[in-house]
Amino acid sequence: MSALTQALLLQAQRYAQAGDARAGKAFALVLENDAFNLEARTFLAREALANGQAETALEHLTVAVHVAPNKAALWRSLGLAQMACQHLPEAEASLTRCLQLNPALHVARLHLGKAQEQQGRRDAATRTYLQALSAAQRAGHWLDQASTPPWLQDDVAHAAAVADAGRREIFDTLMQPLFARFGKTALRRVELAVQGMLGLQTVRSQEPRQQPTFLYFPDLPSTPVFDPALFPWFSELEARFGQIQGEAEQLLHEGLGKMPFLALGSEDRADDYLGGEQPAWDACFFYRHGQRFDANHAAYPQTSKALEALPLVRIEQHAPEICFSILAPGTHILPHYGTSNIRSVVHLPLIVPEQCALKVLDTEIAGLAGRCFAFDDTFLHEAWNRSTQARVILLMDAWNPHLHDVEKTALAEIVASTGHWNQA
Repeated sequence: MSALTQALLLQAQRYAQAGDARAGKAFALVLENDAFNLEARTFLAREALANGQAETALEHLTVAVHVAPNKAALWRSLGLAQMACQHLPEAEASLTRCLQLNPALHVARLHLGKAQEQQGRRDAATRTYLQALSAAQRAGHWLDQASTPPWLQDDVAHAAAVADAGRREIFDTLMQPLFARFGKTALRRVELAVQGMLGLQTVRSQEPRQQPTFLYFPDLPSTPVFDPALFPWFSELEARFGQIQGEAEQLLHEGLGKMPFLALGSEDRADDYLGGEQPAWDACFFYRHGQRFDANHAAYPQTSKALEALPLVRIEQHAPEICFSILAPGTHILPHYGTSNIRSVVHLPLIVPEQCALKVLDTEIAGLAGRCFAFDDTFLHEAWNRSTQARVILLMDAWNPHLHDVEKTALAEIVASTGHWNQA
């Protein structure tokens, strides 16, 4: 940035902070000298929207998202400008991109529902409003008038009205075809789970320390750590331990396929998830959200062969999630809850230095190299590596072993329709 641009920007900032009407002209001067100045573009876009000049705002924000394509708030603003211009499909795409970058931006999900509703896509809007309301309320927002900002109350009330009217329709869309195939008796627990998910009735664990962020499935044993005997296929995986461990060591040495485990949006902070002086949690994915990483299967063929033989969760665009998980020295994965008790999280420890552990409620598991274990991540859990070496495990999703086969089939179809296996 040139000295002139810096001086013009400083003056514009001073006007803006003082509420001086000259701020707009000052930021326009900044753009004359630096057409891609993000601060000037966003200020002028906000001013244009406030003055009913949606096309001008759209022009500024189109440039802004090219300058900073990973900033969720800009995609939200672009979506609002596109809605004001009645460019509804484009607005839907922009708001979807915003939520990919930051799924916790609940207001953007309300806007997305409105864009879908204005296109006449009532079912899609109902689902989106339900997701927005449930996610926000789990985070303690929009529970009542006191927890809802005044400027947002009308939009939240409208979303709630549409969602309430559509809950039964969604339930019937999800469940009636399954009832016809399997009968209501076999799907009794699934029916209750879906009613709870949609808010048709209250379905919660009687164990207050179990808090799934998306879907609670009733009448399953409340088991923070599962009995390994419930997973007869553990022995098949453990029999290949030496080969898998060798490929994990290869990964540490060569780094092929390694990437950050956390897919953080532009508004997310790593220290909300990780503790430590220089925390790092990396992974080499074989599957993520159901997508197969062919290059990593080719790079680590013995592990790939072992995985493909296992009865893991398979849901289009959602599961499985399987990776070499690498926790750097000094890293602490902070306490958190998982999405649903319909799954179990399986670990095969591969490289386990001392002073490494997973803690599920009050149970601390150091992990024995070569021995699988599984836990229910809807109970509060955390992990740490207090050693000076990397800890490596093979991490994967499996079904909760107490589910029946018909329930698994039904749940796979429901999750594929509603989303949130690994996202909530």
